[in-house]
Parts: sequence; C-alpha cells; structure tokens
Amino acid sequence: MKVAIFSTKAYDRQFLSAANSLTQHELVFFEPRLNRDTAILAAGFPAVCVFVHDQVDAPTLELLASRGTRLVVLRCAGFNNVDLQAAANLGIIVVRVPAYSPYGVAEHAVGLILSLNRKIHRAYNRVREGNFSLDGLLGFNLHQRTVGIIGTGKIGLILGQIMKGFGCHLLAYDVYHNAELEALGGKYVELPELFANSDIISLHCPLTPETHHLIDAEAIEQIKSGVMLINTSRGALIDTQAVIEGLKSGKIGYLGVDVYEQESELFFEDLSGEIIQDDIFQRLTTFPNVLITGHQAFFSAEALHNIAETTFANITDVEQGRPCANEIRAEVKVS
Repeated sequence: MKVAIFSTKAYDRQFLSAANSLTQHELVFFEPRLNRDTAILAAGFPAVCVFVHDQVDAPTLELLASRGTRLVVLRCAGFNNVDLQAAANLGIIVVRVPAYSPYGVAEHAVGLILSLNRKIHRAYNRVREGNFSLDGLLGFNLHQRTVGIIGTGKIGLILGQIMKGFGCHLLAYDVYHNAELEALGGKYVELPELFANSDIISLHCPLTPETHHLIDAEAIEQIKSGVMLINTSRGALIDTQAVIEGLKSGKIGYLGVDVYEQESELFFEDLSGEIIQDDIFQRLTTFPNVLITGHQAFFSAEALHNIAETTFANITDVEQGRPCANEIRAEVKVS
C-alpha cells in the first residue's frame, strides 16, 4: 500500500524503513504535520500515517477522503487528535499502536522521580561549574513512601512493580481494577483518598472528557502538602495554571512532566534560537523543583521498533481485508 507518513524525523525514517523491509509498502516521508493545509500532500495515497500532534479533525479527514485516502494509521497509542465520528461517517478506517514499550514510559517516570527527589539535574550542573556544595540538594528515601498511581493499565502496573521494588506502598485509582497490581499489595481507593495519602502521584490514564484537567485546583486542595506530581501520559490531564499556583503555594513540592497541554507548538522541534511565546510554559521552567522533558518517555529503541512493526502489521491487515485488532471506531450517525 502507498503510505504518506507525516511528522517524520530521522529516527522515524530509520525504524519505519527497517520494519518495512518485510512488508514492502510504498512509503513517502513528509516532515510537516498533517492538518487541513498539508492534507494535499496525501493526494492519491490510500493511507496516511500520523503521530500525536497531527491534526486529524473533520475538515482534514474530508480533504483526505476526497483525494482517495481510506486508512489513517496512528503510530502511537493516543487518538484524541482524531475525529473518530467524522472518520466513520467518511468510511475511513483508523488503526493505532495500543502498546509499544510500557517499560520505557514507566522507567522514564521513575527517572523523573529519582531526579526530582535527589536533585540530580541540579547537582550535575553544579559539579560542571566546580560547585560541590550540598546545600539545597536534600532528598528523601523512597522506601516506605506511598505512591498513588492513577491509571493501572500496562504502564501503571509496571510503575507499581518498580516502586514496589523500592519498598513503596501502592495506592491506585482506575475504573477497572488490575489483579496483578492488587497481588503486589496495591490498594484501590477513590481519588480523594489517593490525593490525601500519596507522597508521589503518577498519572498513567488516557485523556478523555472525564480525565481532562483531572489535576485541577479542586484536586490540588485535596492532595498531601509537598506531594510529588508526575505526568508521562497526556498534558491535558493537568490544569497547568492551577499547578503553577500549587507550586507557588508549596502545596505541590515537586513536578515532573514529559507532556504539556499546549506541547504541540513546542515539543519535537529545536526552538533553542527562538523566543518561546508560551508564557505559561516559560513560567513552569522558572521553578527549581520542576523537571520537564519533551515527550520522550516513549523514546527507546525497543519502542520505536515495536511501533514500526505494529504499524505495518496494521496496514497489511487492512490492505488484505483481514480484521485488525487495533482498529478504533465510532458509530456512524444516521441522519
């Protein structure tokens, strides 16, 4: 199948091309993101392959469909950037990669926890400047601390396994209980109890209307003072302005994020020579107890290999008329 691949970097080309050696699809790589302005690039392509910041809204889908596209292939797990209803109405199939390397994301969350706690990022810069003072670098033992995990799918479970290895107590919140987490000693509680009793809160749930701004001013009022908040899931789970107020008041003692609500204008690009216009993001970077990474939790060799393999397996399933286990759907509205 002829596939237009948007939002590509050198590493995308490397891993996708390697995986395609077995399936032999016709790949054309485009650096721009897919949106209603760039959809013309996909004219004549039966399939488009997109990433987290591509805009697959109704107008874009209509343009794609009018030019022959019948398959949207997400090389990621999240699909909140796709209008599934519009796709269904247009007869466009949407597939995704539901899991690629949950260990990579969970391990990155642990990296944020350790770096924030022991101020490793600050100590690194100090030592490079010949400053070996320990003032301001005091941390705490993770042993016997309580970790609250919101979202206990594959990533949340693995985080629980790792933190259990540190000797932490586990609290959890999810609509669906994970028996493996319970077997570790994890206790499912309602959010107010998790907020009030967790020393560290880590977010691993999808972004839905129900979870949008899950951490808002009301939630911050309920959390244990000085809590460490970690988000490697979706930026809009956090109300950034409310979190800034929580940092200013000291209610939030540490913040580690790999995602940001307005990241589409920032992440995956080199903006080092530009003036960043996002005042809220810039305010976040001024706090000494905030650690931000640019949506790299997924970015391991194993993950990129798995993403590429699943992406082409999905394309081949659709091309050959087989049911695809990774298809995501919305019901077609009948007028």
